[in-house]
Amino acid sequence: MEKEKLVEMARDINKRAYVPYSHFPVGAAILHPDGKVTKGVNVENVSFGATNCAERTAFFTAITNGYKKGDFKAIAIAGDTEDFLPPCSICRQVMAELCSPEMPVYLTNENHEIKELTLRELLPYAFTDLDM
Repeated sequence: MEKEKLVEMARDINKRAYVPYSHFPVGAAILHPDGKVTKGVNVENVSFGATNCAERTAFFTAITNGYKKGDFKAIAIAGDTEDFLPPCSICRQVMAELCSPEMPVYLTNENHEIKELTLRELLPYAFTDLDM
């Protein structure tokens, strides 16, 4: 699957986000090695600590549907932002737990431009990479 298609899926799904407080919808689409895609949106709660990001929603849904650590080929993240929209640090750490450090991460912006990074570039100091 082309990265543009995965990004478009993330853009399309963000319309389903539940964002009554921030009014900031985010969508994520994860490509699996079998060619299937799992999508997620952010779901807010009046208690902001109970809010879940789009990326984690997609990963947790994938795990629920039987995918396992390593079953993630790429992720696209989309919101209507001027700059590229990266995942929060909690989502980055979840990605470090479940994905290859070389997995492509596609970030987009309101102009439909795509920035491509690897997970390692996005999170150079993950807990799993620290020397103790």
